[in-house]
Amino acid sequence: MQLHFLGTGAGMPSKERNTSALMVKLLDEIGEMWLFDCGEATQHQILQTSLKPRKVTKIFITHLHGDHIFGLPGFLSSRSFQGGDEPLTIFGPAGLQQWVELTLALSKTHLTYPLQFVEVHEGVIYEDIQFTVRASALRHVVPCFGYRIEQKELPGELLMEKVQAFGVPKGPLLGQLKRGSNVELENGTIIKATDVVTPPKKGFTLTILGDTKFCEEAISLAEQADIVIHEATFDGDTTQLAANYGHSTNVEAAMVASRADAKFLLLNHLSARFLPHDLPIFLAQAQEIFPQTFLTYDQAVFTWNSNKLL
Repeated sequence: MQLHFLGTGAGMPSKERNTSALMVKLLDEIGEMWLFDCGEATQHQILQTSLKPRKVTKIFITHLHGDHIFGLPGFLSSRSFQGGDEPLTIFGPAGLQQWVELTLALSKTHLTYPLQFVEVHEGVIYEDIQFTVRASALRHVVPCFGYRIEQKELPGELLMEKVQAFGVPKGPLLGQLKRGSNVELENGTIIKATDVVTPPKKGFTLTILGDTKFCEEAISLAEQADIVIHEATFDGDTTQLAANYGHSTNVEAAMVASRADAKFLLLNHLSARFLPHDLPIFLAQAQEIFPQTFLTYDQAVFTWNSNKLL
């Protein structure tokens, strides 16, 4: 799994940071990409990468502020022009479908693929054989959600030395063992999957939090997550100001990750008030509370592999 940050700023775009957009690349897992938020000029940011819009099958919107949705019409249109014909599902708060459909209708934009909408609610909003996505309302000035993506258990590894020792021939029997089923050889010998396959591996958990002030809901959504992506619009010196605007500080984000017993914290949605020379102190403030904290920036790519963040 890879996290490609296309926009990491708050409010208006700046020279250093575009508005919110995060591409979660699940190409190795399921051959798909999921986009979280789509601020203005997201498609321009994509042009600087090797990302293919037609590979995006799902878009998750946290809330309806412009810096999180104004890039949607352009992205949807360009996906058609670039040959996208697979269905696309957009998850988001009430009102999102009305806004998108009205925008497309008034601009006479025709899409070459089916577009589906799912109005987000508390609890599980999507599930397949490999992933579950849960949503929870956060505390912002408009309805806003956070998302928890849980990868289900992964099959164990087939121990080929043991398989060969038992005399299992190459072919479909190996696949059955890999899937956890016992098999019978031609000579009547029963081979138990537990004897030749390692135990299942725990999948990853990724929590992506929309705009919010410090709240218990964020902690619950981030509980024991491998990676927590949390907004940090303000710093530790402006805690009350952050709360007044429904936002969090870098210190509060670190407190969420610490109380949730998460593994890694990525700070996102930074205000343009923080210039490059401010960021070392900004990061240090958070790391005092949660050492495994990292800053995001536009076009940053983080890879989750073998329980490590690279």
